[in-house]
Amino acid sequence: MFKTKKELVFVVLAGIFITNAVVAELIGGKLIQIGPFVMSMGIVPWPIVFLSTDLINEYFGEKGVKKLSIITAFLIAYSFLILLIAIYIPAAKGISPVSDSQFLAVFGQSMWIIVGSIIAFLTSQLIDVSIFHFFKNKTGDRKMWLRSTGSTVISQLFDSFIVLGIAFYLPGKISFTTFITSALTGYVFKLVLAIVLTPLIYLGHDLIKKYLANDN
Repeated sequence: MFKTKKELVFVVLAGIFITNAVVAELIGGKLIQIGPFVMSMGIVPWPIVFLSTDLINEYFGEKGVKKLSIITAFLIAYSFLILLIAIYIPAAKGISPVSDSQFLAVFGQSMWIIVGSIIAFLTSQLIDVSIFHFFKNKTGDRKMWLRSTGSTVISQLFDSFIVLGIAFYLPGKISFTTFITSALTGYVFKLVLAIVLTPLIYLGHDLIKKYLANDN
């Protein structure tokens, strides 16, 4: 099925990337509170998105990540479209364990959330890949931690503020203070995760490098 090991690696990483990105957007409408901090539930799958993005960047370059990000944005939109269709198809009364109102309460995200999620995702991903390769061009194969963390520091600042701004603040669902504190909380959380996950990026890089060593 796959002519080379590198093709298999790309398909696996792309599958992991797309799955977690789509899930993150689907659950992003739920706000959670950890102590005094409020943030979107969508940040939970993002550590895996970080890992897969950086590994795809390393082995498949800027064009690979950009194309994959655009494809994923369309798949996110497709997922929301299917959910919208499912919402308008009535549940079988007396048979379905999930009622229309229950389904709507869970999956009936507003258009603001959908638009905000897609714009934030695509914007942050394109910024991330550009900054990643800016650092890589400067340092070569050295200092992988710099391009990995550096790209996240900048790109996730845009992601955190764009998604909450469009999805919650502009429609008047949250106050300006809550918007700022929630965005900053989510941003700091992502930065901490990016730093904590740095060793895993090196581990993933080494495992893929060894796997591809004898690839033809």
